[in-house]
Amino acid sequence: MDAADWDARYTQSELVWGAPPNATVVEHVYGLERRVVLQPDVAGEPVPELPRALDLACGEGRNTLWLATHGWQVRAVDFSQVGIDKGRTVASRLSRSVRARIDWQCADITDLDAAEITGPFELVLSVFVHLPAEQRRAMLTRAAELLTPGGTLLVLGHDTTNITDGFGGPQDRSILFTPDDVVTDLAAVPDVRIRIADRVVRETEGRDAIDALVVATKIVPDLAEQAAES
Repeated sequence: MDAADWDARYTQSELVWGAPPNATVVEHVYGLERRVVLQPDVAGEPVPELPRALDLACGEGRNTLWLATHGWQVRAVDFSQVGIDKGRTVASRLSRSVRARIDWQCADITDLDAAEITGPFELVLSVFVHLPAEQRRAMLTRAAELLTPGGTLLVLGHDTTNITDGFGGPQDRSILFTPDDVVTDLAAVPDVRIRIADRVVRETEGRDAIDALVVATKIVPDLAEQAAES
């Protein structure tokens, strides 16, 4: 589906995915804002006031809005202007302080550099982003490179086995993935450690769906190594 297709889909109903954030995202991100060590954009500059998150293909913003209400400064990016506008509308009902924590952007997430998304971020979400394998690998590689030391990348999507054993989701096997696929995608990124790579079951209105989940973190350099480099 291209941007026009998603614009049409988001126009058909009030909130396609509903208002609550994804439960798996909440499970693995809740409280992270209190544990993360903030890093400056450039060495020697002041650290940011809030941890920074990048929500790739944010859609109507359900995960973005949850992050913003939990103390994150969020850059929410999607190629559907209708989705972005709906996210802004929902955000308008929240407090000014929460709205100020969100930077909405209509852009192509397959070219983050062209979208002038340079980071760094303490958290990057790629939730139900389904691309051909080469595009997925390039996007996730770049997303991991944008993490601060200690930052987290969470990748969640319809698992390849969902077609035969799960429910809903895309039926095109070429854009689905497994946890191992994502681990392979990230293998070339230095200093990234895989914390979780597993399939998770998600309840739906039909039978259970099967999702692929990978949570990775960027390694914090050893203090001795930092001293040696300086």
